[in-house]
Amino acid sequence: MPAYPPPPGLTPRLTTLPSGTELWRCHPAGRGAAEFKTLVAHSHFGGSRFDSTEADPFPYLYVADQPATALAEVFLRSREFGGPGGERLIPWAQAARYRLSRLWTAEPLTLIQLVAEEDLAAVGQDAWLLESEGPGYAQTRQWALALRRGAPRAAGMVWQSRRHRPRNAYVLFGDRCAPGALKAEPEMTYTLSTEDGLWAANRMLAALRAAIYPPDALPDALPDALPGA
Repeated sequence: MPAYPPPPGLTPRLTTLPSGTELWRCHPAGRGAAEFKTLVAHSHFGGSRFDSTEADPFPYLYVADQPATALAEVFLRSREFGGPGGERLIPWAQAARYRLSRLWTAEPLTLIQLVAEEDLAAVGQDAWLLESEGPGYAQTRQWALALRRGAPRAAGMVWQSRRHRPRNAYVLFGDRCAPGALKAEPEMTYTLSTEDGLWAANRMLAALRAAIYPPDALPDALPDALPGA
């Protein structure tokens, strides 16, 4: 577990995300689907794996290559299989604040690649960088800063989602993406506070044995495909 400060002179491997690539984002309902988050994380507390901090403030957003991956990245963190049917239950009060939206890239984006073991080894890292949780995020954010410095052309990073392997998760850097580099599709947005949106999300989560547990007012939001439903 290489939880040590990043050395100088990192040279990460790069890859290109082609123009027209479909991406999915699970985001707060009050934030636009393609709107970058501008609030930086504390250097030592809270935040997520590769958020920006005051040491390197930049707008950012997280996306995934599949809708279920985007949902899993937000809702399945440390979520145990403890439901009546052995499923992972997500509180509706949490999920109702979110939307699931489809985006696509309007231009090619150069990304730091952290998918294969060789990609991690190239920068002196291993799975710790992608697996560490909670307090470890303060350290992974320092690595993100160093990786950005080592790849000044990179507009983001890609890695294998630990909550929906082998699908990919991404963080994109707003200061390195041209305006309009991401386009949202308003007709492909699921509002999770609605019965239709909740039902659609649960269909996507069913194969991961997870569900957003609906309030009594939405009795039909659990699909039949869900174990235990």
